Amino acid sequence: MPDAGDDQGELTHTDESGEAQMVDVGDKPDSKRRAVARGTIHLQESTVAAIRANELEKGDVLATARVGAIQAVKHTWETIPMCHQIPITNVETDFDVGEADVTLTVVVETTGKTGCEMEALEGVTTGLNVVWDMVKAAEKDEAGQYPDTAIKDVTVVEKTKRP
Repeated sequence: MPDAGDDQGELTHTDESGEAQMVDVGDKPDSKRRAVARGTIHLQESTVAAIRANELEKGDVLATARVGAIQAVKHTWETIPMCHQIPITNVETDFDVGEADVTLTVVVETTGKTGCEMEALEGVTTGLNVVWDMVKAAEKDEAGQYPDTAIKDVTVVEKTKRP
C-alpha cells in the first residue's frame, strides 16, 4: 500500500486495484506547517465603492467573507476527498480592496503530519465566493448575468515546513 514517502511516480490516492484511498501519514513526524493562498474577484468599480462604504443591502461584505473563509479552512477535510482532518492552529485573512477588484490572502498554520495548502485554498475560494454572493445584486446586468464578475488567479503563494 503506498504511503506519503513513496516515489513521485506512484499514485498515492489509489490502491493496487485503482480504488480511492487516503494517504497514510501515521508514521510521519509532526512539524510546523504554513501555507499562504491568494485569489482575486473582479467586480464593477461601483460595486467596490459600495463595499468600501458598506452600502450593500446584504451587510458587511468583507466581515462576512472573512467568517466564510475561516469556516472553510476549518472544514476542508469534509469537502475534499482524501484530505486529512488537521489541527488548525492559526488562520489569518487579509483583503486588499482595489478599484475594481478585491484580493483575498489566507494564511493557515498547523502542527501535524501533513500540509495545509488545501485549507488555504479552500479559505480563498470560499471567501471570494462569499464576496460574490454578497454583491451579486449589484453585479447583475439587465439580463441577470455577471459579465464583469470573475474569480481569478487563485494560487498557493507560499508553503513552508519546519521541524
